[in-house]
Amino acid sequence: MDLGLVFLAALATALATGLGALPFALAGTGRIGAGRLALGNAAAAGLMLAATGMLAWEGAVIGPVAAALGGLAGLAFIKLSDTILARFENLDIGALTGSDARRALLIVGVMTLHSAAEGIGVGVAFGDGAPLGWFVAMAMAIHNIPEGLAISLVLVPRGVSWRAAAWWSVFSSLPQPLLAVPAYLSVVWFRPLLPAGLGFAAGAMAWMACADMLPEARAGAPAWQVLGVLALSVAGMLGLFALLPEG
Repeated sequence: MDLGLVFLAALATALATGLGALPFALAGTGRIGAGRLALGNAAAAGLMLAATGMLAWEGAVIGPVAAALGGLAGLAFIKLSDTILARFENLDIGALTGSDARRALLIVGVMTLHSAAEGIGVGVAFGDGAPLGWFVAMAMAIHNIPEGLAISLVLVPRGVSWRAAAWWSVFSSLPQPLLAVPAYLSVVWFRPLLPAGLGFAAGAMAWMACADMLPEARAGAPAWQVLGVLALSVAGMLGLFALLPEG
């Protein structure tokens, strides 16, 4: 397998994350009401929870103990990060300040951390053969789009342009092409790290969806609507993956 193709496949998965900002590009922030933004948060949380389940399952199949420990480490790391960031009351990130800046930094950080595990996954998959590698890369690209939506839902309503949100979304996925090639070249060394990395990513994403995005959704929309959108987004994500041809 050519190294350039491995890198380009992983880069494509990262670029797909930027597509999550498209709803804001097409509709415009000003025409998206608070209720729709709340339901958007519910949809993004559902998509993230579906991805969490798939990451946890993949990790458990490879190494259940390592995946479980990685999941606990992911939860603890994000909770600790949130506690530390809360101490910086005057945090500024471009147009964002205070709690908005902390929330933006946290979600971009969560996505970046879990992208590292996905990059290793893509490289290891290519190490097992090109068909499996392309299948994993395609699956990663598909589920990166709602991750970009989740980032955009945090950034755009707080004054960040949809173009900047798309850039931050892609930035959060850059570990994928950066780690895919080393993982492909050193499958034997990276494979033992994969279940713990997938578990860590699952724990981090679960915390972000349950402790941040769902409360945000519930604050702006009725519970029955939030639950309905959440269930539909989980089912849609799982159904989409079920329809993908196996590598």
